[in-house]
Amino acid sequence: MDLRKVNTRISINRRAFLQYTGVGLISSLFAKQAEGANFMMKKFLALPPKTTPFITSNENFYIVNYSRPPHIDPNGWSLEISGRVERPLHLSYQEILKRPPIEKMVTLQCIDNEVAGELISNAVWKGVSLRSLIEEARPHRLVEDVAMYGADLYFDSITLDRAMNYDVFLAYEMNGRRLSKEHGFPLRAVVPGLYGIKNVKWLNKIELVDHDFKGYWQQKGWTDEGSIKVTSRIDTPGPYNTVTGDYTLSGIAFSGYNGIRDVELSFDGGKRWTPSVIEPSPSPYSWVAWKYRWKNPKPGAYQISVKATDRIGRNQTDFIARAFPDGTSGLHSVVIFVE
Repeated sequence: MDLRKVNTRISINRRAFLQYTGVGLISSLFAKQAEGANFMMKKFLALPPKTTPFITSNENFYIVNYSRPPHIDPNGWSLEISGRVERPLHLSYQEILKRPPIEKMVTLQCIDNEVAGELISNAVWKGVSLRSLIEEARPHRLVEDVAMYGADLYFDSITLDRAMNYDVFLAYEMNGRRLSKEHGFPLRAVVPGLYGIKNVKWLNKIELVDHDFKGYWQQKGWTDEGSIKVTSRIDTPGPYNTVTGDYTLSGIAFSGYNGIRDVELSFDGGKRWTPSVIEPSPSPYSWVAWKYRWKNPKPGAYQISVKATDRIGRNQTDFIARAFPDGTSGLHSVVIFVE
């Protein structure tokens, strides 16, 4: 309720009565105090809108590690590719760097990221195709999974089908710079479409196996598939912000592997949805930026919600789920005020 509008429809007789009895003065003081409290509440609760560069800097890229980053001397490091293969490989850091490079923009997201959380970032990665290395090692016919081990003793796996057909690669550069220790130097997996738990850092061994390999978190009951769910968030305005006149709302949306087809907004609790404008993305594996020009909104309080749909028709669900066992879900909403 807008407290400034209280008592605007009272009758002249009632207004006069309150003035003569002194109650009118008390009522007026109460209304002004409540209006001031409402203003202070909005100022207290308001959070700054987010500024989200399309490419996340290396310094601001989110970090979630299983343990403390190990110190690795690249001169003594090598990558072993073994298991159910005819021709095991041991590749030095320099041998990895000399192979035909590939460069892709890929957004990574932690499985523990909350709805509209900060554990999601976008970068341009450079490395070597995992498929090319597996083909060189000549896998046996019955291989099912590709297990990956890090120098921090963390391990996980992806299916052979994903390794061979979904643009998985091993990165040694991030945004044109050598990987930092925190982000997996000298080599890390980049697996488009799967949560960060599948993107093993500090790689030193890849093993092809003929069974369903359970990684560190899978042994504790977390998802083995690890597919990223469709998600979106509102970055501007921030929660409980006050806006005036025409205003541009903006944010990001992400589906993991398939790109985003639609981002829609609701201003009435989900009864009606209005399409936003999606800015072109150079990669199907990255998030997209969206914008919506809100023209001359009427004064009042609004709860604005956002939802996305990817290019293969997967809809963002409004079902609220915690991270365990296969990632969070739900719609992001913000309350804002228009004056």
